Amino acid sequence: MSTAPVIRLIPPGAAASGVAPQTGPQAMSSVLIAFSGGLDSSALLHLLAHDPAIRDRGLRAIHIHHGLHARADAWAEHCTERCLALGIALDVVKVEVRRDSGLGPEAAARQARRQAFAEALRSGETLALAQHRDDQAETFLLRALRASGPDGLASMRPWRRFASGWMWRPLLDTPRNALADYAAHHRLRWIEDPSNADTALDRNFLRHRVLPLLRERWPHADAAFARSAALAADASGLLVAQDQALLASVREGSSGALSVPALCALPVAQRARVLRHWVVVLGWPPLPAEGIARIEADLLGVGSAAATHGRTPRFAWRSVEIRRWRDALHAIEARHALPPAWSCPWDGREPLVLPNGDTLTLQGAAGFPSPLLAHARRGGERIVLPQRDRHHTLKHVLQTRGVAPWERARMPLLSTGDGTLLAVGDRIHSGDFKHWLESRNAALAWNGG
Repeated sequence: MSTAPVIRLIPPGAAASGVAPQTGPQAMSSVLIAFSGGLDSSALLHLLAHDPAIRDRGLRAIHIHHGLHARADAWAEHCTERCLALGIALDVVKVEVRRDSGLGPEAAARQARRQAFAEALRSGETLALAQHRDDQAETFLLRALRASGPDGLASMRPWRRFASGWMWRPLLDTPRNALADYAAHHRLRWIEDPSNADTALDRNFLRHRVLPLLRERWPHADAAFARSAALAADASGLLVAQDQALLASVREGSSGALSVPALCALPVAQRARVLRHWVVVLGWPPLPAEGIARIEADLLGVGSAAATHGRTPRFAWRSVEIRRWRDALHAIEARHALPPAWSCPWDGREPLVLPNGDTLTLQGAAGFPSPLLAHARRGGERIVLPQRDRHHTLKHVLQTRGVAPWERARMPLLSTGDGTLLAVGDRIHSGDFKHWLESRNAALAWNGG
């Protein structure tokens, strides 16, 4: 009988190609393996299932049912049978791949998978993925063709934070032919997805047309590309440490906003990295390719005079946007302003859902003595603040308290039937309304504040 092929897994918490461990726990928690049923994940499932230490910590599997192929149900049944034979619990999760997302079929399916993985991963758990060295080489080439810098060329990392736990790619140093030998030796059965042969998809074109040609001339091309990715990861790690220090130097206190003068004092290349790192730290989707150029031209290039004449320059993508206001950049979730003509009677007994999805709630009291009018800001409003004996224009109060223009457009106002302004969201109260709330130990809560 032939000797079983030996597959060496990259240990948890380590980088590829023997580089020193990255930040992360060395003693891994329970493992959730992404099991597609293909060759790669079948080999990884078999490897982990026969590792006593992994089994002792806890091993389960998840199969993503994309519903994109006629045999998707049969593939899910195959995965269920394989896991049952190994005594591993399997969750089959159906996802909807948005074909109209503008991401392309590969990216849309990947996004749907990632979302499902994130939702399934338990706190502190490790998600194991079966990408191997050939996948890493393909990713490196794709990133290079998209003109990526060191962060992108670093390609896939063997160990990193993900959702509420960790992401582990233990096979990134293993070539695919070694996995094929392992699967054949152990007589594993796996799924052959016909879409993997479709060269209309970028990754498949590289896999079936480009890389075979490169290997004819340079047999170790895959290993070279994977090594370059590891070196790029080293460089990226050093740059990210610098990004963190520079980001801290341009932040404005605890607000999270960035000082425009401090940003503009940085060299252009460093400023670009700081902006990208800021967006990542905030948990927003990565800036699109044209993002930095647009921010430079439309936000950082706007003079202070232009920024103070009623304009709040912005750059928006996906569900978020960056705005310039008072010589600072603010990253915010894009939310809709209240319709200017909107108004609604409200007695405070039940939460009031506003047209933009925000909610206004009276807490600690059964309701108002008589219904009030909730409405959008229309301009010209005046309010008597606590411990004051005269009216102040609401515009002046909002400016004095540093309420940003995009927040002002979303803030619900509360007035009496005769038009007396009582409250602006949950931030500004008139003297009489504040006394009424305090006498009842009540509070007004606006979830958009």
